[in-house]
Amino acid sequence: MTRDGSAPHREGGGRTGRSESGMSGVPESASPSASKLGRLWRSGALFSEGLLPEGATGPSAHPVVRFLVRWVRRPLLPVLRLWRRNIQLRVVVATLLLSLAVVLLLGLVVIGQVRNGLLDAKERAAQSQAAGGFAAAQEKADSAGNGRSGASDTRNSGSSAQNSGTWLNSLVEELASGGQGVYSVVALNSDNDESPFLGDAGATTRGPRASGDVRPEETIPAELRTALDESPGTHEQYAKVYSQDGEATAGLIVGKRLNDDGGTPYQLYYVFPFTQEEESLALVKGTLATAGVFVVILLGGIAWLVVRQVVTPVRMAAGISERLAAGRLQERMKVTGEDDIARLGESFNKMAQNLQLKIQQLEALSRMQRRFVSDVSHELRTPLTTVRMAADVIHEARDDFDASTARSAELLLGQLDRFESLLADLLEISRFDAGAANLEADPVDLRTVVSRVVDGCAPLAEAKGSRLLVRGDAEPVVAEADGRRIERVLRNLVDNAIEHGEGRDVVVRLASGDGAVAVAVRDYGVGLRRGEVERVFNRFWRADPARARTTGGTGLGLSIAVEDARLHGGWLHAWGVPGGGSQFRLTLPSTVGDTLRGSPLPLEPEDARRREPVRETPVEHALAETVPAQTREASPPRARAASPGTEGQGDEGP
Repeated sequence: MTRDGSAPHREGGGRTGRSESGMSGVPESASPSASKLGRLWRSGALFSEGLLPEGATGPSAHPVVRFLVRWVRRPLLPVLRLWRRNIQLRVVVATLLLSLAVVLLLGLVVIGQVRNGLLDAKERAAQSQAAGGFAAAQEKADSAGNGRSGASDTRNSGSSAQNSGTWLNSLVEELASGGQGVYSVVALNSDNDESPFLGDAGATTRGPRASGDVRPEETIPAELRTALDESPGTHEQYAKVYSQDGEATAGLIVGKRLNDDGGTPYQLYYVFPFTQEEESLALVKGTLATAGVFVVILLGGIAWLVVRQVVTPVRMAAGISERLAAGRLQERMKVTGEDDIARLGESFNKMAQNLQLKIQQLEALSRMQRRFVSDVSHELRTPLTTVRMAADVIHEARDDFDASTARSAELLLGQLDRFESLLADLLEISRFDAGAANLEADPVDLRTVVSRVVDGCAPLAEAKGSRLLVRGDAEPVVAEADGRRIERVLRNLVDNAIEHGEGRDVVVRLASGDGAVAVAVRDYGVGLRRGEVERVFNRFWRADPARARTTGGTGLGLSIAVEDARLHGGWLHAWGVPGGGSQFRLTLPSTVGDTLRGSPLPLEPEDARRREPVRETPVEHALAETVPAQTREASPPRARAASPGTEGQGDEGP
């Protein structure tokens, strides 16, 4: 057997799939142990409390790491939020980064080409200058040697050394005279010279000669000197040029081994520092860097302007869409020009106009329907009163009729009762649809309301063989509410529980806490099948149309109950399993106007969790993901332990 939609049964009006603002029949998910485990895992407490080994991996491996992650992430969250929400920012930043990459690449290529060009030009000039200098030095040595007498006795050896040193000095000065600041000339003894000229003191008088601000022995590399001694010809090498003050500059050294005027070998070097080339390269780098910065900024500004032309209409459309969704149907976009954006604006305005027309038509039709229901309900009261009076007369005289006529009189009176109840429910629904329902809220102790409902439903429970048990009524459960509407909701829920409880106990639980109060009605009857939780609040819905209506319901009871709960800013949730019974939970804010953050009572009963795991319907699973985190924690999930005021849960049962 399954539920029907009769008045005290689980019929309905409200769509499932809403958690906070709307009423639904969807239970929260997860077990108490799983929920606690998930919170500990997210907070990293499993590692700090030693519940997991230190080598275990997870989102939080160490308290220090978690602290550093939170410390780094906190200032980045606003930036990330702005990055996700602002497409113009993303496009401009991407343009800037790509432009910067292109400028850097082009700069590197240009600088490399300029450097290679400067080096090639410097090398060609150095080779030409050095070749001319070497030729001039050798020519001078040959001419001086031919004019010198060939005296060879040792008495003239000192003067020969002195003459050779003077000759080298004059040679260096002559060769360096045309290269002030461009190159320097260095003359060194050859390592193959086995008979150096000695002075009177026995020391070599022909030491290193150099022009300009150059340290000859530190500047000329040893491997270059060795190369000149080992093989004739011109040799060149890139090396550091050291000045007298100790500064080092990159340069090119070109050398050759020659013979002086006396036939003694020596090494002659041309030293070309790259001072001017480095200055030229630095100028090129600065120019490229300045131009690159301006190009990147210019491209970023162009991207910002271009994207703004596209993003501004999109933002305008988004803002107008939000205002349209809020009910301001007269909003339209400003359209200028004839481009694609203008056509988009025109299409958007046409769509908004058509939506406004359709909505106005639907509103007019809805008003007509509500007025029709209200008028019919009102107009039917007069003939119904007359028929009621006649039916009462016939019913009182039924003992004088035959059996079939007497039964007809009883059926007539019963259907008139149901007809009156249906008219009252239709009038109430029409008030909700028209937005004319008023809330007369006063401080109400729900224990008093539950007591009246239990007393009123006691005859039906006794007829069905069920017991009505109240739990959690030891402490006051006070909330600002309309007592008449809350009593109607609870009476409907209790009547449904008795009707579908199959003679088993019906448990009513109360609880309060965290700014909310809750009343849950639990039965152990036929329960709800998969998918019925989604439709149980629909108007005139019946799970089994063949089921007999023993309590004369109208099919609007749960629909009105949902509207009453919504009018209070509360929730009405449903839970059930086939053969395991069901539970309906009403949650209200303690103060009118407050926002509910959770319910003090779990939706799934504790005894049901111990007996059998409950499978989620697709709608239940979707809602479990959309309910805010604070709601899921405050309103216990499916397998959470009972809240205060639910003692004895699980002790009652069929």
